[in-house]
Amino acid sequence: MTELTPRQLKAQETKKNLLEKGLELFHERGFDNVTVESIAKACNVSKGAFYVHFTSKYDVFLEKFKDIDEFYLSFIPSIPADLKASEKILLFYKGQMTYLRDILGKDFIHTIYTSALALTINDDHYLTDQNRQLYQIIRSYVEEGVERREFKRELSVDEISMLVTRCMRGTIYDWIIFRERLDPVVEIHSMTSVVLDGLKCDSDSEFDSIKRV
Repeated sequence: MTELTPRQLKAQETKKNLLEKGLELFHERGFDNVTVESIAKACNVSKGAFYVHFTSKYDVFLEKFKDIDEFYLSFIPSIPADLKASEKILLFYKGQMTYLRDILGKDFIHTIYTSALALTINDDHYLTDQNRQLYQIIRSYVEEGVERREFKRELSVDEISMLVTRCMRGTIYDWIIFRERLDPVVEIHSMTSVVLDGLKCDSDSEFDSIKRV
């Protein structure tokens, strides 16, 4: 592995500072009240230096979500491959919410999601972008469940995926609203279990027989 030069290390440090300060300012002032200039000034760099690393203040969010999605990918190997799709989804969500609660923290999540409400929602919005690793992971579990006849076939993979991921988004928003009165790790299990039970076939015998083959 090539060792980074002092200039490259300095660039990494600048980008990290811009990211952290940007998120801090969004939390303090609200997304609409923060400018690229104010982020750059808080980090003692020029606007030009900001644009070396980000194309807009919106990209500050995108960069952080790349880091979050990398964690999701790293968590996948810890989920046993021989579990049912519904069990994999529940374990994944448990890991996700534990990470959000214990590592990122409710204040950071509050900043991300409340700032997102100030943005125009479109097909490319990071919270709805189906190309994100988060959505691709859930979709892969749903596809597995449909293929193994664990889930009813009346609904498409897209429809089931939307219902399952809505549990995740709903839990996060409720966590923001209710704060300490709600534990997202407990809530995601409760809500998603109910939805998954409604999506399952009447009998698990088909799944079990396929699993034994």
